[in-house]
Amino acid sequence: MMEPTKPQSAATAVPAEETLPGRQREAGGLTGLVLFWLCVAYTGFHLITLNVIPLETWTYRILHIAGALVIGFSLTAGADFRPDGVAMPAWRRWLERLTAGVGLAAGVWSLGTLAHALWSAQTGAGPTSLSYLPQSLYVATAAALAGAWLMPSRAHKLFWADVLLAALAIAVAGYLLLNLQQWRFRAGVFATEADLAVAVVGLLLILELTRRVTGLALVIISGLFVAYAFLGPWLPGFLYHSGYSAGRFFTYIYTDNGILGTTTAVSSTYIILFLAFAAFLNATRVGEYFFNFSFAVAGRARGGPAKVAVFASGLMGTINGTSAGNVVATGSLTIPLMKRVGYHPRTAAAVEAVASTGGQIMPPIMGAGAFIMAELTGIPYTELVIAAIIPALLYFLSVYLMVDLEAAKTGLTGMRGDDLPSLRAMLWQAYLFLPVALLIGALFLGYSVIRAGSVALASTILVSWFTTHPMGLRRALGALATAAKLALQMVAVCACAGIIVGVIALTGVGGRFSAMLLNVAEQSQVLALFFAMAIAILLGMGMPTTAAYAVAASVVAPGLILLGIDPLIAHFFVFYFAVVSAITPPVALAAYAGAGIAGSDPFQTAGTSFKLGIAAFVVPFMFFYNPALLMQGSAVEILVVVITASVGIYFLSAAAQAWFLGALSAVPRLAVLAAGLLMIEGAWLTDLVGVALAGAAALWQRRGAVQARRQQAVEGSLAD
Repeated sequence: MMEPTKPQSAATAVPAEETLPGRQREAGGLTGLVLFWLCVAYTGFHLITLNVIPLETWTYRILHIAGALVIGFSLTAGADFRPDGVAMPAWRRWLERLTAGVGLAAGVWSLGTLAHALWSAQTGAGPTSLSYLPQSLYVATAAALAGAWLMPSRAHKLFWADVLLAALAIAVAGYLLLNLQQWRFRAGVFATEADLAVAVVGLLLILELTRRVTGLALVIISGLFVAYAFLGPWLPGFLYHSGYSAGRFFTYIYTDNGILGTTTAVSSTYIILFLAFAAFLNATRVGEYFFNFSFAVAGRARGGPAKVAVFASGLMGTINGTSAGNVVATGSLTIPLMKRVGYHPRTAAAVEAVASTGGQIMPPIMGAGAFIMAELTGIPYTELVIAAIIPALLYFLSVYLMVDLEAAKTGLTGMRGDDLPSLRAMLWQAYLFLPVALLIGALFLGYSVIRAGSVALASTILVSWFTTHPMGLRRALGALATAAKLALQMVAVCACAGIIVGVIALTGVGGRFSAMLLNVAEQSQVLALFFAMAIAILLGMGMPTTAAYAVAASVVAPGLILLGIDPLIAHFFVFYFAVVSAITPPVALAAYAGAGIAGSDPFQTAGTSFKLGIAAFVVPFMFFYNPALLMQGSAVEILVVVITASVGIYFLSAAAQAWFLGALSAVPRLAVLAAGLLMIEGAWLTDLVGVALAGAAALWQRRGAVQARRQQAVEGSLAD
């Protein structure tokens, strides 16, 4: 079966691939070739380890982080690149040479010491002295960071500071693997000076890579948590703790209670696997089919490109794993098209941001959030996916209605048929959905997530052979390399989130916060839920979804469970608000990414995103009051609550857009808003009152429309 031969139009253009965040280096020649094969080896190592040759857990996670650090420092720069032909002042060249000399000498000493220790362990030559290892690690790290921050490098060449940072990542991993059994025993209890140095350097390397690929927000939050571990004895109230020594704190953080814990477990298994799946989808053009299918289905409807963004971004976002990244990947196509058919740039950017954010709550993958939730709660993954279906559909129903009402209000039309791919041709190619269908089918047949993901990945190659873009060895290797590049951000984010989770576990602040939440709940459970919502959003601001949920789940979810809320509901409640932090002002990463493409004001775009995504702030309260939304109940209960919730979502969307049967004035708009809110609880009485209020608003509108027509008729007769 061949793909359509229709000429490529604006609608059938390929969405931009997600690029590596930060200052990406584009090395060529031998250096570029080495980095390419390093990326291929990194992804291949994970796929082989997950499916064929398993490794001991700690060893695997240490290598997972070390590989990401090596590749990350090689591919991204710590500061803006120096333009070609621009020379540095003489004093700066001398400073760079001095810093490089000292740093490289200390780095060589560190690696040599560890190499000698490894040789001694293998040959039985006796213990190696590590007395000078801490000093050399500290000096090398300080010099490398100073060089990376203060001395601009070339875009096409490796920089000595980045090479040194990569070498230090190898040194940290080498030390941990060499002393793994002792590390398990000593870390967090009675660490040596060398243990402390390795843990500090490892933590600094993770923070530096996070800064390069995601910005400063998560680094600052992590830094505040680290500071809290030492400032606790001087803090009041529930923030107080007795304090910890540096050796105990840093080595504890670099165990499975922190950096090597749940978040890294997820990034080293599920996230890397599904990012490879996404890379193979793009390489085989199967991902492009998802996009074109959305155009064929929704492109002709009023406001067509906006509805395409809702469908396509939801499909791609569930696999992608990051709201802002998905905005960049799909928004490069949908946002210009939305502007072309008449959407305001701010609205176009907001629609893409809200749709991409919704991909994080859309089964079956949910942007890796479902995997972390399964790890934290012990609830089977398939149960979580089933529970997520109705809330996700309600969210996208709301976004779709917002888009449709906006188009109706502003008189926008759809795209012309000539600019769209043929729906018939797209349906003939429905077999391209096979990888996703296999993934879902394998999961519900009882296969593990890893096995199901691996089968889906392999099926993309098979499916590509039935298209005009069959995947061969070269493209398969390219997909493996792309997966490694895409994984860098998620690996850094998960490791950095592990720092925060480790601080929460060590200090016990999560338990004290839960006790405080219980005290609030004695006054009002709704107030406690609102407080939990605010904290989850606040903790998630500026952070990618995975890290936002991991942190919020550690702080907020235990408190909700203590209130007597079912763990499934508590974690979904936290998860939703951690996700929507990406579109919540003042720090709305997804909205800012869309604003950059649309050329709109970032803060106004964030406000519009908040309005369009208002359902995401209401749906968690819906399933709190009525667990049937999470598939907990009989078939009749689930059906009834889906119908009433959908009607409530429609009323909320109409109130937000001030458009019901027509333009809404203030009084009927308030009535429609109240109607939507009354549908939240799901009780018959509140539902009936809500429907009655909406009916009254409709009658008000109809009466106003009749009076307006009469007035026009009178004015027309007088004019005659």
